[in-house]
Amino acid sequence: MLNISNIQHFSVGDGDGIRTTVFLKGCNLRCPWCHNPETIPFEAVKLNYPKLDKTEICGKKMTAEEVFKEILEDKAFYEESGGGVTLSGGETMLQANAVAELLKLVKQDGISVFIDTAGCVPYSEFEKINTYVDTYLFDFKTASEEKYAEIIKGDLSLVKENIRKLIKAHKNIRIRIPLIPDFNIDAQSIEYMCDALRELGVKKVDLLPFHRMGSGKYEALSKEYKYKNTQLIDKKTLERIKNKFSEYFETTIEN
Repeated sequence: MLNISNIQHFSVGDGDGIRTTVFLKGCNLRCPWCHNPETIPFEAVKLNYPKLDKTEICGKKMTAEEVFKEILEDKAFYEESGGGVTLSGGETMLQANAVAELLKLVKQDGISVFIDTAGCVPYSEFEKINTYVDTYLFDFKTASEEKYAEIIKGDLSLVKENIRKLIKAHKNIRIRIPLIPDFNIDAQSIEYMCDALRELGVKKVDLLPFHRMGSGKYEALSKEYKYKNTQLIDKKTLERIKNKFSEYFETTIEN
């Protein structure tokens, strides 16, 4: 069984073409800027939107066959646009056994598979699904071991080792860097990330500028959103960051 948060059809922000994004429940990290806070707990949660007079339950168990049936509904759009299915979260790799069951069905039908992950799991979890995955959308949040442990609550050395092993296994990886004010956009942080990714053998990076689009979910969950008053990154700063990464990598900025 898969623990599902939501299945989003006609997604254009989670990989190439038109995609169906399957959001999984449960995450082992605690990024304070997370824009999908409803996916962090493994258990179902209730979101209350009093201004809309709306209540939403987030979280349900589905079989691989049930999820696959929904994915197939959009197959014509995948074929027309070069899209496919993306598994996101939460942390996809925490459900690797069930994910492998789903992806086996998906690949038998010739559908493209992208996996969105922060990669803070044992590499043995990747080995369960590697054969089915076309591309990993791999978050790299900081090159600071201290920040990763204290703020994100994860193990950066494990993340780096997984990137290294996936590259060695000739898997297609797109490193995605969330650009977060007061966390990783100062010149030193950018320099350290460039150095770390070069050492790992990374060739391409996607930059994801900070946004506040998940702020309403925190209110609906009666949780504090620490970034609710944080300003967006100005164009000059964003250009500086892109120029630095472009010295070493093929760099794009995602909208």
